[in-house]
Amino acid sequence: METVDLARLQFALTAGAHFLFVALTLGLATLVAVIQTRATISGNPVHLRMTRFWGQLYIINYAMGIVTGLVMEFQLGLSWSGLTEYAGNVFGSALAIETLVAFFIEATFLGLWIFGWDRLNRWAHLALIWVVTLTAYASAFWIMIANGFLQNPVGYVVEGGALRLTNFGAMVANPAAQVAFGHVLGGALITGGFFMAGVSAYHLRKRTAEQDFFRKSLRIGIGVALPATFFTATFGGLGFATMQPTKLAAWRGDADGLAAAQAEMVAKYGPGDYLPPVGWVNGAGTAMMALFALMMFAGGLSFLLMFFRPAVRGFRPWHWLLTGMIPVPFVTMIAGWIFREMGRQPWAVYGLLKTADAMSPVTEAQMRFSITAFAAVFSVLIVINYWLLARHARRGPATVTLGAPSVPALSF
Repeated sequence: METVDLARLQFALTAGAHFLFVALTLGLATLVAVIQTRATISGNPVHLRMTRFWGQLYIINYAMGIVTGLVMEFQLGLSWSGLTEYAGNVFGSALAIETLVAFFIEATFLGLWIFGWDRLNRWAHLALIWVVTLTAYASAFWIMIANGFLQNPVGYVVEGGALRLTNFGAMVANPAAQVAFGHVLGGALITGGFFMAGVSAYHLRKRTAEQDFFRKSLRIGIGVALPATFFTATFGGLGFATMQPTKLAAWRGDADGLAAAQAEMVAKYGPGDYLPPVGWVNGAGTAMMALFALMMFAGGLSFLLMFFRPAVRGFRPWHWLLTGMIPVPFVTMIAGWIFREMGRQPWAVYGLLKTADAMSPVTEAQMRFSITAFAAVFSVLIVINYWLLARHARRGPATVTLGAPSVPALSF
């Protein structure tokens, strides 16, 4: 395997792993904010306990997502200095804003929310989780603005062999970014919704004591996941209008379209192979569509069944189905991400900078060591995150520590 392929594989593994944490974080943050809103307005103790239980799972996933994001940042300097030197002045502005939003605003308000239980006014505490949720959206938005520029560069000029940003508004309004943001946001809501419904179905199947708690949680999860599938499909359809011709031809398996796109690229950029890996693009796109159909079926069936109390209480095949659906949105998101990113190849910045030219001057041995180290770190983090989420999800709300009254210190 060539050095550039090793570098691409390393970034694919680490970015893909981080993306899984982000998807669940965005989805759960929204669900927790909605549940706490209802608890604050109604004063219902069940919804308050739901906020604490699902909020604790959200915090576990958020913490691991931050760690993987920090580790992934090192790769831009280690493996892709050519990209940052050539285009960093443009897409780096979006990444800088994202860093300010994520680390200074989102993390600050999340800390206040975690430690503000019973110390802040209930409306002020509710406002905190909504600020956390909206800043999480903003963080994802600026990431997609940066990625959208790589997919469809706009608002720049070339000066001294590097790009300079000339129109910040054009970069923000880039349709390749705007449509992708809506698609990712919808996918995150599907992920969070099926996660909540699946964990709830597990407890209903096990006949745990908190039946009313998990019946309500299941209905909320499905009530979010099903409309989110339609929302995601809408933006996915719009995304085809912004797709590169080589990617579109690869997705369709259109030999004539691929030949025409290759000829157009050769005429514009000179001799070379400008086609993406057709098998990967077509396979990932097909998997994404097939899994989307599965989620649509499971979500639609569950939406009908959740109105029948006997089914919610004791229809075990349905409970098994929902529990088994927990990983499906994650796999679908990764398939969509592979489809989007592999379809851009061989370009790091489409039409401007090839991936091979975006690399740092590293040797194959250095790259092999790097990918081994990064893969090991991320594997450990993923296993720890899964273990913590599964452990706390199985234990149920009785052992939740988030928002629990603090024990006063003993005095002598």
